[in-house]
Amino acid sequence: MSNAYGIDMGTVNLKIYNNNTDDVVSVKNTISIVEKDQMYAYGDSAYSMFEKAPESIDVSFPIVRGVIADFDNMQTMLFEVLEKEAKGRLKGSDVVIAVPTDITEVEKKAFYDMFAKSKIKTHSVCLCEKTLAVALGLGLDITEPTGIMVVDFGGDTTEISVISLGGLVLTELLPFGGNMLDDAIVTYMKRRYNLVIGRKTACQLKEKIGSALPQQTSSEESMVIVGRDVVSGLPIEMPVSATMVYEGIKDDLTNLCNSIKIILEKVPPELAKDIVHSGIYLTGGSSQIRDLNTLFTQVTNIKVNSAEYAADTSVRGLKRVLTDSKFSKFGYSMKTRIFS
Repeated sequence: MSNAYGIDMGTVNLKIYNNNTDDVVSVKNTISIVEKDQMYAYGDSAYSMFEKAPESIDVSFPIVRGVIADFDNMQTMLFEVLEKEAKGRLKGSDVVIAVPTDITEVEKKAFYDMFAKSKIKTHSVCLCEKTLAVALGLGLDITEPTGIMVVDFGGDTTEISVISLGGLVLTELLPFGGNMLDDAIVTYMKRRYNLVIGRKTACQLKEKIGSALPQQTSSEESMVIVGRDVVSGLPIEMPVSATMVYEGIKDDLTNLCNSIKIILEKVPPELAKDIVHSGIYLTGGSSQIRDLNTLFTQVTNIKVNSAEYAADTSVRGLKRVLTDSKFSKFGYSMKTRIFS
């Protein structure tokens, strides 16, 4: 199949697979607008303006909690990225879009309409359940009668699913992701140290020194940040240790662990045996927190397999849907809701 694209509109990153070049393009799913409807910047350039832009520039995130919150801006940015970054030719092309499983049909249709209701006429537009795309991106054969458990830890949501015979036995979409951990760090620093920091700074702390388990004091890392002192109102520098970041996020990670345990309790015994044997597959952009796999193993007593390309597994799975006839059936059309 030539002139085909696999698209994952994630909360944090927009990822596009171009079948012509066999490349994956990934940009921040952020857009900045001036004069209410004029695109000023998109992607990484727009994200660099977040928490820094004047009132005349509106920096927004078109995808919220896994669904399209701003259709027009998302469509504008998507077509711009396809044309300029992915070097795509949409006319007459085949498009497969990853969508969260546990959302409404109306919310899924918004992803479909992104192309179906555009002026550029594609050859076909199909949707693929994101969990299935993620499993395919991990290199798994989801058509086998074997239980597979996938935890996709994203920016705004976490999708926990059990797959067998190409279908979803159990799935749950949690309104929890890496952005909530950033908010937890912001809240903790303000409450405990009277220091106000931005979400981008919190994200850097999480990514650079954050850990899902407490670190040994003798070897723990630290990072100097700048925030505003609540008492004086002035900006100050402050060293932040890995332990401080851990204290900020540990409660939210505990809640995530409890959700995984609840799903495991619902798994039929024969599938549970498969999961114990093969392990839990952990992926998603937010899954790269240090020792997260170890924490999950401690809680569940099941080994956890971390993805090599955690942020890109879904779009790599869409590549297999587009290029491998064995898995092409996992792309379906909204017109019929029957597998094509």
